[in-house]
Amino acid sequence: EGAELATGGTRRGIVVSTLAEARFFAAGGFDDILYAYPLPGGRLEECAALAQRLEAFQLLLDSPQALALLRQHLLPLGKRWLVWLKLDCGNGRAGVRPTDPGAMALARAIAEEAPEEVTLVGVYAHCGNTYGCRDVQAVQAIARDTTSAVLDFVTA
Repeated sequence: EGAELATGGTRRGIVVSTLAEARFFAAGGFDDILYAYPLPGGRLEECAALAQRLEAFQLLLDSPQALALLRQHLLPLGKRWLVWLKLDCGNGRAGVRPTDPGAMALARAIAEEAPEEVTLVGVYAHCGNTYGCRDVQAVQAIARDTTSAVLDFVTA
């Protein structure tokens, strides 16, 4: 009920952190789901099943190896892998640093090397480094730094 309220009844545009959540929402009629965890190679078949079933099942990528894995496991005709480049703007848990030259190379590879197989939807950053903050000002500082890093990367 909360997800339906949050999406204004559209059942679109939700973000989940586990494949169990993705399956739960898909069973409830949601058909636009972002799995906000870098591609788990060992769970690719589950991701493929959701990508085939839903109008938009989206994944995070943070390595050339993950892109290669998707390109080796194509979806049926008419479907593409929908991916977001996962940027690490200070959390240190997952993603590529936006200042790392490899981040731009990966973004270009996703966007240009296999447009019929993989579509770059956008970039994604999670401010998990705010969890230890003690006050609003600290959270706002991290939000500003993350926003600046993402905008600088996208502009470049």
